[in-house]
Amino acid sequence: MDLTAAAGVAQDDVRALLRRWHEQGDEAAREALVARMLPLARSLARRYANKGEPMDDLEQVACVGLIKAIDRFDLGRDVRFATYAVPTIAGELKRHFRDRGWMLRVPRDVQELSGRLAGARERLSHDLGRAPTVAEIAELLGTDEEHVLEAVGAGEAYRTLSLDEPLVDGAGPLEAIGGDDGGYERAEARAMLRDGIDGLAPREREILRLRFFEGLTQREIADHIGISQMHVSRLIRRTVDELRERLVMPAAA
Repeated sequence: MDLTAAAGVAQDDVRALLRRWHEQGDEAAREALVARMLPLARSLARRYANKGEPMDDLEQVACVGLIKAIDRFDLGRDVRFATYAVPTIAGELKRHFRDRGWMLRVPRDVQELSGRLAGARERLSHDLGRAPTVAEIAELLGTDEEHVLEAVGAGEAYRTLSLDEPLVDGAGPLEAIGGDDGGYERAEARAMLRDGIDGLAPREREILRLRFFEGLTQREIADHIGISQMHVSRLIRRTVDELRERLVMPAAA
């Protein structure tokens, strides 16, 4: 079904509401547009149902994407609003699943750096004819070795599923995944992670909390704890390795 057609809203009416919002700041026009386009957002949210997330949450995420599309739409472009809104809403839903894919709440900059590591390794391996060193990767990515090592460690906490890479039939993996509810598996993973964190020394546990749950930088953590940034980085890497061993070893046994 064509989702842009499924919106069922006259293009002229949509344009008029968009113009009133963007040019006059008319909140009522914005609210009316959200109400009219809500069926489109809900239809997109239903595409991602049965993937372990409550439908109410998915609809809220889709609504956030809809509002972003309304606020960012360029009236100067000769394109239907629904055509622009669909990928914007879908992108918000995919981002939601990506963020939920991390067992720890990894800071956005570390997530992004982790995502760039594979491309950097491949490029350097091709250019150098060998596996690159951490220093070479850091130089290519414009960061330091400690941040590269942190991204490598954090990447181990990520469930490696590309939400964008198309399959043979052109569909995305999320559309092709079966309907099994992964909520139990995630709940078990969270329980294991909680037990692992509870077993850490108080300082290491506090550093993980500040970094992965509060989103503080290594420098901010160092100032808070009273140690050097380099020491913080080493402790994070060592603690993530220790957690990984605690979580993997029981499963291997």
